Amino acid sequence: QVQLVESGGGLVQPGGSLRLSCAASGIIFRINDMGWYRQAPGKERELVAEFTSGDSSNYADSVKGRFTISRDNAKNTVYLQMNNLKPEDTAVYYCTLRYFPNYGPRSFRSWGQGTQVTVSS
Repeated sequence: QVQLVESGGGLVQPGGSLRLSCAASGIIFRINDMGWYRQAPGKERELVAEFTSGDSSNYADSVKGRFTISRDNAKNTVYLQMNNLKPEDTAVYYCTLRYFPNYGPRSFRSWGQGTQVTVSS
């Protein structure tokens, strides 16, 4: 079982920045994809940014040009640098990972516990 531990959330004023981190621990043979989702009150969980199986990155249109996803493969850690934050970015941010624990064909998805990001003056 892979566990994801997130950190870096908090309260920030509009226009400010935050950096989220997510470290994966456990038996991971190969990572298929890894990224960030968010869920605002009363809304469905939505993709923010991710690294796909082809090593490319995807971003939600609402965060393009403001957020940057990066990773440290040696540490199985993914980051989300969030700049020029807006009140509509307020949400619980979740890290997620799909991985293969061995050479077999079965993959698994893990989710972090979530970290609150609040953008308010």
